Amino acid sequence: MPLSPPAPREKLHTRAIVIEGYRREDGLFDIEARLTDTKTYTFSNDDRGDIRPGEPLHGMLMRLTVDEDMLVHACEANTEYGPYAVCPAITPNFASLAGLRIGPGWNRKVKEVVGGVKGCTHLVELLGPMATVAFQTLVSVRRRKAAAHAGPPPLLNSCHAYAADGPVVARRWPDYARPKVYSAADPE
Repeated sequence: MPLSPPAPREKLHTRAIVIEGYRREDGLFDIEARLTDTKTYTFSNDDRGDIRPGEPLHGMLMRLTVDEDMLVHACEANTEYGPYAVCPAITPNFASLAGLRIGPGWNRKVKEVVGGVKGCTHLVELLGPMATVAFQTLVSVRRRKAAAHAGPPPLLNSCHAYAADGPVVARRWPDYARPKVYSAADPE
């Protein structure tokens, strides 16, 4: 079902994010992202002069190279367009993400390594969705590995759909399904 019709409005800004996952010939995986911000009007910028409608204010690229265990082997970032001349100078810092593992605590670890003045807000923001795309890219590989190991599926209780007391878990992993526990606070 689509959203309800909007109130009358004027478009001012577009942020486009494209993230793609690739299997490499060497057995590793590349997750590549592009972020582009554009305005629908001309505005003045101290470092770049006038920025015209459709001209990127931000144009940034990032590549994470990971293995089957979600270990980051390399990270490369590039700022093609930024609001300030100094923006591209910070991109080499993102290489320091090599050695981190995508999983619980990923966003916290990223902020420790490249957050604040050690990085770029927009590139740091990309790393959350890139982690999600990494999981989606490696889903078949990780399912095969998980099936070979005993224990609960890694997705169990990771979201509403995979709640142990929900219909998806009951159907896919009946051994891990649990009955729904109702509390007095639940609506009838």
